[in-house]
Amino acid sequence: MKIHNTTGGRIFDAANYVFLSLIGIITLLPFIYVFAGSFATEAEITRRAFFVWPEQFSMGAYEYIFSTPAFIRALVTTVLVTAVGTVVQLILTVTMAYPLAKRNLRGRQLIMSLVVFAMVFSGGMIPTFLLVKDLGLLNSYWALILPAAINPFSLIIIKNFFQELPAELEESAKMDGATEVGILWRILLPLSKPVLATFALFYAVGIWNDFMSPLLYLSDNSKWTLQMYLRQVTASSDLLGTGNVDPNYIPPEQGIKFAVIVVATLPILIFYPFLQKHFAKGMLIGSVKG
Repeated sequence: MKIHNTTGGRIFDAANYVFLSLIGIITLLPFIYVFAGSFATEAEITRRAFFVWPEQFSMGAYEYIFSTPAFIRALVTTVLVTAVGTVVQLILTVTMAYPLAKRNLRGRQLIMSLVVFAMVFSGGMIPTFLLVKDLGLLNSYWALILPAAINPFSLIIIKNFFQELPAELEESAKMDGATEVGILWRILLPLSKPVLATFALFYAVGIWNDFMSPLLYLSDNSKWTLQMYLRQVTASSDLLGTGNVDPNYIPPEQGIKFAVIVVATLPILIFYPFLQKHFAKGMLIGSVKG
């Protein structure tokens, strides 16, 4: 933020700081409450309407969810689907963006017109479901990855980034005998770390938080992802349906809901700082020229 030297400018800056601080506090408070509630006892959650620090720490909710096979299975499934899906989406997007970045590619304008058309007019839920069904992907983890494997917006940004790289790099590599695959792998990808890191974060967050795809395509609850498990926990008062529970044990119901939300959110919060340094730069790269 630019610091003003005039009185009016300082007042404006101070008002901005106050306003943004309030927005930040309002945004963070629900997360802090859920995080604190996950460590509180059931009696405290019931008794206190809102708190940011539990009076008595309890790990009962986390001990419960990590002792249920259904939660462990959903967590492992989500991690694997997110990792594989992010790699697949990056590979497919980059391998399509690279040839489209070459201005002498035959049919380039037609392909780009189709990409823009797909970005503006999506197929819709029912046609996409029928396509996934006809491809035999129902109850398959590939149904969570392949329908969104190439995002047109990401494709255009990465294509523009490749276009902006100096053509002399490719010409020099070709004179040294490099192939197209070698140029992409050895020269362009190392120069594309900011934009690749940015879209890796977008893809990973999108797959991790995806709720509609598992809801539509996975009818087998043994294949549920963490978001589906979270829905089961938060929407149902019957926690016995989410795992093997000792009938003599009364689980901390609200604390379990908070703990599952924390576990579902925490990996993305941990992952983000490692890519944050590339994020701002990657958002601008490739978005200037069409």
